[in-house]
Amino acid sequence: MTKPAILALADGSIFRGEAIGADGQTVGEVVFNTAMTGYQEILTDPSYAQQIVTLTYPHIGNTGTTPEDAESDRVWSAGLVIRDLPLVASNWRNKMSLGDYLKANNVVAIAGIDTRRLTRILREKGAQNGCIMAGDNISVEAAIAAARGFPGL
Repeated sequence: MTKPAILALADGSIFRGEAIGADGQTVGEVVFNTAMTGYQEILTDPSYAQQIVTLTYPHIGNTGTTPEDAESDRVWSAGLVIRDLPLVASNWRNKMSLGDYLKANNVVAIAGIDTRRLTRILREKGAQNGCIMAGDNISVEAAIAAARGFPGL
């Protein structure tokens, strides 16, 4: 059973989707990446610390994850935003699905949102602070307040 999630931007924009990682809340600077592959490398890249990464390619997670693809020994991204998480990870190197990897690394993430709309907002207004809330206790007002309260990088 899927759980709800929201992404709130500091400008008040709200995106509703489903939780694909850990339950809870995360805040950070919302940025986007246009890569078609390498999502595990992006998550574990220290340059993405304190950033909620939006991946613009629509199908993320179809190859699963494997320890050999990590750029470091931990996830650095504050959160992950994607359009569509495939139901099955299909790759001979796959050790864990992306959803399970996010949960195992306590990463709050959201899927099922219009990443094209989000990317246009970020492109036109620049990177913004944001908050992802995932699970049963979601408050739009609290998420916007958390996004606005993030001190930035």
